[in-house]
Amino acid sequence: MKKLMMMAVMFVASATAFAGDSDALKAILKAKTYAEAETLLNSSLASLANDAEKAKAYNKLVDLAYEAFNDQNAIITENQVNKQMGKEEKPVDEKLMAEMAYNALMAAQQCDNYDQKPNEKGKVSPKFDKKNAQRLWTGPRNALVNAGQDALTAHDNALARKYWQLFAESDAFPMFKECDREAQKPFFGQVARFAAIFAYQDKDMDKALQLADIAMKDPEEYENALNLKLEVLGNELKSKEDSVNYCGKLKEIYAEHKTDGVMEKLYNVLLGLGQTADADKILDDALAVNPNNFVALADKGLALLQAQKAAEAVTYLQKAFDVKSDNAVIATYAGTAYSVQAQEIEDPAQKKALYKKAIEFFDKAKELDPDRLQANWGYNRYNAYYNYYGEDAPETKQAEADSK
Repeated sequence: MKKLMMMAVMFVASATAFAGDSDALKAILKAKTYAEAETLLNSSLASLANDAEKAKAYNKLVDLAYEAFNDQNAIITENQVNKQMGKEEKPVDEKLMAEMAYNALMAAQQCDNYDQKPNEKGKVSPKFDKKNAQRLWTGPRNALVNAGQDALTAHDNALARKYWQLFAESDAFPMFKECDREAQKPFFGQVARFAAIFAYQDKDMDKALQLADIAMKDPEEYENALNLKLEVLGNELKSKEDSVNYCGKLKEIYAEHKTDGVMEKLYNVLLGLGQTADADKILDDALAVNPNNFVALADKGLALLQAQKAAEAVTYLQKAFDVKSDNAVIATYAGTAYSVQAQEIEDPAQKKALYKKAIEFFDKAKELDPDRLQANWGYNRYNAYYNYYGEDAPETKQAEADSK
């Protein structure tokens, strides 16, 4: 009896293991269009027998979406030949092509999620990942880039974000891990950064940060994407607690990304929180590593000038100008520091010498920015001329006219 019972159990197990597709899956696999298959899958997902069936069902969506995409892509190829031969070109449904590229990638991701799960024996034996990677990596993903550009031209930022966001995020799909990314290098980071900008404009802060991180993987977009990330993190600071949390995030980022942009934001946030000593240390540490760090020199000089320590400020501002002698703003501040220092000195000869130095920097600022678009050198330059040449000197009169 025991032997017969064991045989019965084995028979039941065998029948289960080799059971055919469920009725729900059969219906999905018979679908002729993507829309039909998607409707059936959405309504019967819970009825599918296991993860293997779900993977198979989603792969059917990939098949149908890719087929619809490829039909339009084939027309483009045919039109290229027809154009060379002087034949009439056929219409291409570019909107359908873009939407099917999007659908194929989304379905492939779901397919892979189920396909990578262990089977009844505990083994992971994916059946669709390599085929989907091979057919989706280039054509459909590149179509998303073009579709996003078309949407941007049409001022449809929401659609541009939709396509560019998937292009950026699908780079990390496990099925694509072995794909060659060389051809994407010229535009990958830029597409990810624009998607991040659109997410930011949509107030989708978490997604904006995720996309900015993706864009930062591209060396060409690293700095712009990092600056965008900082802007997103600093958006809508409404309380001291918000600022403290933001400061903590900046410290974490600065520990990993020692860039001048992060340093300056951290420095300013620390100042805003009243942590002056910590703020000064940020600049001093940066200058210890690189004595010619322009941002640190400029910020240090401006802080000293605001603290009415003009003599010390001159040292840093002049050195900052030496590093970037095309910066009209720093030239103006250096001239201002020399003027303030001159006002604090009683000795006429030293005072005159300092005003002369101030005039040199103000004149340089005027040369670099004659229309005062960036640096408002006008009145301070006139004041330096007034104190150096005298009220009635022609040089002073001209400086006065220049200041208006």
